[in-house]
Amino acid sequence: MLYYSTLQKTIFYYSEKEIKLISKKKAVVLNENIKASKVRLIDHDGKQFGIVSINDALERATSLGLDLIELNPDSNPPVCKIIDYGKYKYEQQRQKKLNKKKQHVIHVKEIRVRPNIGQHDLVTKLKKGQKFLLNGDKLKITVMFRGREMHRMEDGITILKEVIEGLSDISKVDKQPSTEGRRISVVLSPI
Repeated sequence: MLYYSTLQKTIFYYSEKEIKLISKKKAVVLNENIKASKVRLIDHDGKQFGIVSINDALERATSLGLDLIELNPDSNPPVCKIIDYGKYKYEQQRQKKLNKKKQHVIHVKEIRVRPNIGQHDLVTKLKKGQKFLLNGDKLKITVMFRGREMHRMEDGITILKEVIEGLSDISKVDKQPSTEGRRISVVLSPI
């Protein structure tokens, strides 16, 4: 089902999934922009004042030189807190950065070989793959075929078996060798 909104004679069509994403990104409502007549007020120290009128809450915030922010607009009455908005935004950005730092992103590195690769070239590729695995990345080894090489797919499988055996001490097989058109690939992950 599609929803639409008109803005200056332009029609935008939104799917239900996009509407949910837009509604999740709620803007922070400050000071005079708060629409409710009564709010549940929390002081900058965390002390609760109870339900007060919006004018009283704004007066308390301005007397302290701080901002009134609507934390939970969905409750009845809405919950508002007196805080320094600049500091609040800074803390949120800092928390996002810390969360991003703590994330561990796993990269999938790919090594491509041909079915008639020389033994020394294969050893060089294995050393590079070993470096990727020791770095904590997943490794995808792909054997590519061209033209008449397609009739000798078993050569590619033997190369992949050699690679799996060569890297078995530091890796395990995530995805068994599979054929995808003119390629055979296997995915290894570090132990």
